[in-house]
Amino acid sequence: MTDAAAQGVHRARYRRILSFAAREFVKIWWFELVLPRFGMTSIAERTRGPRMQKFARRFHVLAIELGGLMIKVGQFMSSRLDVLPPEITAELEGLQDEVPAVPFADLRVVAEAELGMPLSQAYAWFDETPVAAASLGQAHRARLSEIDASDTGLENVVVKVQRPGIDEIVAVDLAALRRVGRWLTRVRLVADRVDAPALVEEFAHTSLEEIDYLHEAASAERFRENFVDDPRVDAPEIVWERSTRRVLTLSDVTAIKINDTDALRAAGIDPSEVAAVFAEVMFDQVFTHSFVHADPHPGNIFVTPVPNATPDAVGVNFRLTFIDFGMMADVPDSLRNGLRTLLIAVAGRDSRGLVAAAKEIGVLLPSADTNELERALTALFGRFGGMGFAELSKVDPREFKDFADEFGDMVRSLPLQLPENMLLLIRAVSLTSGMCSGLDPSFNVWDAAEPYAGRLLRDESGNLIQDMAKQAMETAAITMRLPKRIDDIITRIDDGNVSFDTSRLERRLDRLEGIARRIASGVLFAAMLVGGALLVAPLPPLGITLICVSALPLLHSAFAGIGRRGPR
Repeated sequence: MTDAAAQGVHRARYRRILSFAAREFVKIWWFELVLPRFGMTSIAERTRGPRMQKFARRFHVLAIELGGLMIKVGQFMSSRLDVLPPEITAELEGLQDEVPAVPFADLRVVAEAELGMPLSQAYAWFDETPVAAASLGQAHRARLSEIDASDTGLENVVVKVQRPGIDEIVAVDLAALRRVGRWLTRVRLVADRVDAPALVEEFAHTSLEEIDYLHEAASAERFRENFVDDPRVDAPEIVWERSTRRVLTLSDVTAIKINDTDALRAAGIDPSEVAAVFAEVMFDQVFTHSFVHADPHPGNIFVTPVPNATPDAVGVNFRLTFIDFGMMADVPDSLRNGLRTLLIAVAGRDSRGLVAAAKEIGVLLPSADTNELERALTALFGRFGGMGFAELSKVDPREFKDFADEFGDMVRSLPLQLPENMLLLIRAVSLTSGMCSGLDPSFNVWDAAEPYAGRLLRDESGNLIQDMAKQAMETAAITMRLPKRIDDIITRIDDGNVSFDTSRLERRLDRLEGIARRIASGVLFAAMLVGGALLVAPLPPLGITLICVSALPLLHSAFAGIGRRGPR
C-alpha cells in the first residue's frame, strides 16, 4: 500500500470513529436531557435498556471491523460492571475472543525485520497457527535453537509479534479519542466528575507502553521478582536474545485457563479456592508491591496444578500463572495509603472512615458536605453490608429502588470525580471482582477483604507501637540528662561564672518545668498505649479502655503550653 493510500485509510478510520461518537452523543442528549425538560422522563427511562443494548451492539461491530484501540475501549467498558448497565457489559465481554488473526505471511515480515534474520534461523520450530490473537498483536508457539536453549535453560516458548502497521493505527485512534475527550468537557454532567482529556491521556500512555514489548518484558521481570518467594504465583521468563520492541519471546507457561471450572475440577482443584487465592494475590499487588496487573482477564491467567503438593503455609495444590504484562498499574504511595484506609473502613463498616478515605484518594472533593453521605453509607452497611453477589442478587429490587430514591439525589449532588492514575486500577478491580464471582457464585468480597484489612491494621498497629516505643526511649534519655544539666547550671551559678538576667532565667525554668510535665505525659501515653495493645487479645474491655484513655496524656503532651510562650 502506498503512503497516500495508507493516509486515506487512516483518515477514513478517524472520521468513522468521530461520526460514531457524534451520533451517540446526539442520542444521549435528546433522550437524557431534552425529553426530561418537556416532562417526558418516562420515555427516556422506558427506552434506556434497549437503547444501551443497541449502542453496545453497534460499538461491538465497529470495534471488530476497526480493531486497534477500539478493542481496548470495548474491553474497558465490558469490565465496568460498577457503572455501566449490563446491557453494555454483557454485549462487549467477549470482544477479546473475536479478534481476527493476521495472515502469517504478513506477520513473518514484521518478525524477521525485527529479529534481523529468517524465523527458521531464529527458532528451531515456529508454529504458523496462532495460539491467541489480540488487538495489538498475536502469539505463536515456537522452540528455541539448541544454542539459545542451552544458554537460557528453556526450550518451548511463546512468541508475541505485533500486528503490521499497529503504530499508525494507534496514533489515529488516540487522535480520535482525544477529540472525543474534548467534546466531553462541554458536557457538564461529565466534566464535573471526570477530567476526560486527562483520562484519555492516561489511556494513551498505557497504550503506547503496551506496543513496546521491551517495556512489557521489563514489567514481567519486575512482577516475577515481586513474587519470587511466593509459591502461589508464577510468571514466564523472558528470552532477551529473541526479544525486540515488536517481538517478545518468553517461556511457554500455558496451563488451565482460570475460568475453565470443569478442567479445574478434573485436576482436583476447587474453583472457590482459586477465587480466594486470586483475590489475595491481587490485594498483595496493590498494598504490598504497588505494582498491579491491570488486565487480569481469563486469557491472561492460568492455573497450574502443582503435582504431589504438600500442605504448606499457603495450603494449595496449584499456582496462578500471570501472562501479558503490557498493561500494568503503578500505585503511588499517596494512593496506596488512601486505599488502605478505604479497605479498612469497608471491612469495618465504618462510614466516616470510608468518607475520609474517599477524600484522601481524591474521589470526593474536600469541600463536600458529607453528613448525609455518612448517613447513607451507614444505612447501606446496615442493610447490605457483608452480602456477596449471590445474596445481593436475591434481594428484592424494590429495596434497591427505595434506597436509590432516598439517597440518589444526594449522591448525584456530591462533587465526585475520577482521579488520575485510577483508570487501570479500576479496571483491575472490576475484572478481579467479576472473575472471582464467576469461579465461586457465593464469593463474598467482604470475606476476602476482612482478613487482609485485619493484617493491614495489625501492621499499622505494630508500626505505631514501634514509633511510640522509639519516642518513649528518646524521651527517657532526655529526662535522664535533665538533672545533670540543671545541676551543671546551678554549679556554675554557685561558682560565680555565670551572669544572667533573672527574669529570663525564670521564664526558662518555667519552660523546663512545662517540658518535664509534657515528657511525663508522653511516657504515660506510650505506656498506656503499649499496655492496652498487649491486653486487647486477652482482656478486650481493659485493653480498649487503656488505648482510648491514652489519648488524654497524648493531648497534654502535644498541646500543653501552646499559646503561652513568650519571648526567649
